[in-house]
Amino acid sequence: MRSGKVKKKILSPDPIYGSRLVTRFINKLMISGKKTIAEKLVYDALEIIKEQVKEEPLSVFEKAISNIAPKMEVRPRRVGGASYQVPVEVRGDRKEALAIRWVLSGARSRSNKQYHSFDKKLAAELIDAANNTGAAVKKKNDVQKAATANRAFSHFRW
Repeated sequence: MRSGKVKKKILSPDPIYGSRLVTRFINKLMISGKKTIAEKLVYDALEIIKEQVKEEPLSVFEKAISNIAPKMEVRPRRVGGASYQVPVEVRGDRKEALAIRWVLSGARSRSNKQYHSFDKKLAAELIDAANNTGAAVKKKNDVQKAATANRAFSHFRW
């Protein structure tokens, strides 16, 4: 039995850029409750972006997230003993969540040879994402491709 809707917790905007998206990003990056370390990594990465791209780092960050946010994804749906991958539209909050997750995994998977610290990896991944390249954009394209390939099962939507 399900007990009511869960209230969405409204995050306070981060102190430097005043963006809720940056706060969500910091919270997702945070490991074992070490928020100050996560904040430092994100702000250092944004400073690196400012130096390299010579643009407003927040606009580059937001552009990167919007480039990565998927429009469609597949969800498994069981119909008569068979499981189908049904393409569904991705809603607002989940779009952001997936984009953040993919950016972080893309940054974590970058090699240590070229970038010696995580803030440099993160900055490089965000710059790549803003330019529609990189691991996170590839992940988005793979998800979109899977949704397109399974369009035949879209009538199983619920």
